[in-house]
Amino acid sequence: MKLAELASLIRSKNAGPFILTFDIMCADEESYVRVKNSGVLTIARFAELFQCQEHVQFFQCDNARAFKFSIPRPIVQGNLGDGICMAVSNSYL
Repeated sequence: MKLAELASLIRSKNAGPFILTFDIMCADEESYVRVKNSGVLTIARFAELFQCQEHVQFFQCDNARAFKFSIPRPIVQGNLGDGICMAVSNSYL
C-alpha cells in the first residue's frame, strides 16, 4: 500500500527562508500505526530521497497522528532559482 493511500494529508511548506517542512497526517489511528510501524519514514530514507545528507529533522506526534520532516532549503527563499517562493508545493511528495 502506498503512503498516499494511508495519509489524509501530505504537504510541503516553507518554515522560514532557510527550511522546508514536510507534513504527513493520517485520518485514523489504524493508518497512523501502520505507517509508524512500517519503518519507511526514516531520516536516512528522507535524506536519500531529497539528497540532503545533513540536517534532516524528524518528528512524530502520536496524538495528532502526524509525522514531520524538516530539511534545509536547497536555495534560500527568494533567491534566483527559487522555484517555490510562495510556500506550498505538493509536488515534492
